[in-house]
Amino acid sequence: MIPKETIDLIFESCVIEEVVGSYLPDLKKKGTNYWACCPFHNEKTPSFSVSPTKGIYKCFGCGKGGNSVNFVMELGGFTYPEALRELAKKYNIKIKEKELTPDQIDRANKRDGIYLISSYANKFFQKELLDSEEGKLVGLSYFNQRGFSKEIIKKFQLGYSPKQKDALTKQAIKDSYQKEFLEESGLSFFNEKGSADRFRERVIFPIHNYSGKVLGFGGRALNPKNKAKYLNSPENLIYHKSKVLYGLYFSKSEIAKQNNCYIVEGYTDVVSMHQSGIENVVSASGTALSSEQVNLIGRLTKNITLLFDGDDAGLKASFKSIDLILKEGMNVKIVMFPKGEDPDSYSKKLSQEEYLKFLSENEKDFIQYKTELLNKTSKNEPSVRVKHIKDIARSISMIPDRLLRSEYCKLSSSLLALSEEDLLKEVSVFLQGKQSNPIIRHSSTENNSFSQINNSEIKSTLLDSCEREILRL
Repeated sequence: MIPKETIDLIFESCVIEEVVGSYLPDLKKKGTNYWACCPFHNEKTPSFSVSPTKGIYKCFGCGKGGNSVNFVMELGGFTYPEALRELAKKYNIKIKEKELTPDQIDRANKRDGIYLISSYANKFFQKELLDSEEGKLVGLSYFNQRGFSKEIIKKFQLGYSPKQKDALTKQAIKDSYQKEFLEESGLSFFNEKGSADRFRERVIFPIHNYSGKVLGFGGRALNPKNKAKYLNSPENLIYHKSKVLYGLYFSKSEIAKQNNCYIVEGYTDVVSMHQSGIENVVSASGTALSSEQVNLIGRLTKNITLLFDGDDAGLKASFKSIDLILKEGMNVKIVMFPKGEDPDSYSKKLSQEEYLKFLSENEKDFIQYKTELLNKTSKNEPSVRVKHIKDIARSISMIPDRLLRSEYCKLSSSLLALSEEDLLKEVSVFLQGKQSNPIIRHSSTENNSFSQINNSEIKSTLLDSCEREILRL
């Protein structure tokens, strides 16, 4: 824990133009301020300003601004403590951490141990994929069939866990890694009969945090006998599914530059779109979108575009999750792919230019789309129509901006052939908290189409049976 006195010293020592200049070599002084093209969005004429007198930066194009610590966090992808330590190094400030309690020390040691074993496993899986005969024959063949290039495989650090029951576990223990951390991380199982790897005979998608550390893994089964097609690391001291987005580490710069984030269903959708040249894309890693995940995106942009494959049913199942995005003050659009297509398949069919054109021409404002869809399915039945009107009113009520709510009421009432006044009244009911059926909590994974793992595959009973089966083999 960094003492407040040290934090104050770091803030006092920072020279904003030096901090920003270390990231932006084209920063030039004009008058009393410094200017450069903004690192957070695409522009040709510099609108990014640094004020030495005020100690702040401000982009007049995208609106991003803050102090030295904010800048290092945003552009470097650091957490607040990490940014402070980064700046302390720059200005040769020694940090004397406050003394921790024995419990805090134990917890910190466990976290460090899980980080270390996760990093080790990531390297092990990559080496197995690229260097072993089995990895090349099975894992690499699968990725090649998906059309993944060697460059994209290396970029996302994709890997392979061999068929041998405990290949990773044995090698890790041989290399002096502790059983405790193998078990805590969920990479290994242990019982009186021996040990087993969680991800054996699967291709591996490592899951990184905002600053690039490996937190956990997603594994796709290649053997049809495996009951669970996809398997994720269990939650532990460093990995919490609701607080991470797959691909964000590789996408954050482009999300900021494009001022938009595409959200897709699965790991392969993210990788395929990156390979096609569209890099501002992430996946929710098998969970319903949470407020923490939305806030991660909110650091970079206020615009989210959800990409759906299949029919309208999948979108309807995600309405409540999308309401959460509106609640966080984000602008939401959706793109529906043709039946039988998805972001992965389109990555292989279209060039980058064609793909971007498709996305641009087919994106639709969420509230508008929802209104049109529910209106279409009301079938002129009054009770169904009223239910749908209330559903739309609830979504509009989630929007924090009063004027924007008013504009959506105008749009939706027109589409519904309903008076604007009536819709405004219904919205106000939700705003006042009088509705007896509150929105389902965002952490629920039920009926969420942004979960690449089918619910039937992730029930705890099934995972328990999978673990028992692995240990028996």
